[in-house]
Amino acid sequence: MVIEQWLQDDTEAPDRQRHTARRIYDRLVEEHGFTGAESAVRRFVARLRAEPKESFIPLSAGRAKIRINVVLTEVSLFCLRVKASKVPFAKAYRTEKIEGLLAGHSAAFEWLGGEPTQIVFDNAKTAVVRILAGPEREEHAFYSSLRGHYFFESLFCNPGEGHEKGSVENLVGYVRRNAMVPVSDVPDLETLNKQLLAWCERERTRHRDAWEQERAGLRELLPHPFRCCITKLAKVNKLSLVTDDRVRYSVPTTLVGQTLRIEAFADKIEV
Repeated sequence: MVIEQWLQDDTEAPDRQRHTARRIYDRLVEEHGFTGAESAVRRFVARLRAEPKESFIPLSAGRAKIRINVVLTEVSLFCLRVKASKVPFAKAYRTEKIEGLLAGHSAAFEWLGGEPTQIVFDNAKTAVVRILAGPEREEHAFYSSLRGHYFFESLFCNPGEGHEKGSVENLVGYVRRNAMVPVSDVPDLETLNKQLLAWCERERTRHRDAWEQERAGLRELLPHPFRCCITKLAKVNKLSLVTDDRVRYSVPTTLVGQTLRIEAFADKIEV
């Protein structure tokens, strides 16, 4: 039976990317033309799940597992939600470094078609260098540059106050459960992100009326997007190599001894 097979497949999937009864119902409707009630599906799934549910699941915000050419791979998720309409944006990166954080913001603003005035943010080490007294934070220099480019205000959650950041962390779980179940099996990260973007579009359509009202409150995008990279200087050694993040890159031999500028993006290096 279809539902039994999905639940069986879940035994090999990450805990946070297994089918909920709601996700099973949605797949039955979308993929098999099911016309019954969701409550009937929930009762049937409850009967199949004889094992007791865990009372506690450790939080693992921002990461998900996918299969790239069958190989199980962990990726980082950038998730943003506009608050009033609940329209989400999600994109996967191979890294949680600042480069990915910058690129995620830029991609989200472009997809939303506008810029927010405020963003509520967790105290991720990617953006926060040091937590100061009260709401004050010492931000990463490149994150401050991003804010200066787009002119939005960052509001950081207080440490230990889980209720303040629940919306963001719940969004990560929502994306995993609804956009990545069953576990995505793709040839590359670009394909996964196309699937995630298509899911985001369906969510935006589902919240169309509220979104249209919220869209009017976004600021117009700047004509030139932020250059989402980390800039460094590196000297070319005698072997005509430059080093960035413990990786060596070859450059023309005519540049030996010169100092070059390295721009590290989320998905490429430019020298």
